[in-house]
Amino acid sequence: MTRPLNILIVDDQFRARRSVRALLSTWTRIAEVREASNGREAVHLVEQLPPDLVLMDVRMPEMDGLQATRQIKARWPQIKVIVLSMYLEHRDAALAAGADAFVSKGEAPDTLLNVLSATMQTG
Repeated sequence: MTRPLNILIVDDQFRARRSVRALLSTWTRIAEVREASNGREAVHLVEQLPPDLVLMDVRMPEMDGLQATRQIKARWPQIKVIVLSMYLEHRDAALAAGADAFVSKGEAPDTLLNVLSATMQTG
């Protein structure tokens, strides 16, 4: 049996964070879910208690998700990062920043869970 995961949700929209949290509550592999409202806060939380996985929005104030992804992957390459965005044009930039996967916020909820599961099985 695999160990439960600690996940950090990063999105400047409170409702988006709540929606992702609700979706994750249906997945039995979750130990803890924390939240951040921008990239700077995300990097700070990762420093305090590194999660197994970060679900990262792109467009946020203070520090965007691409910059935060670059910093997290440079300092903690073992942490998986899945970038979530409404804007498909951010996909290539997200992967270039080091994201392990990209999921459109417009996808069916099961898509995120499937990508999350596949991402956590690799490495």
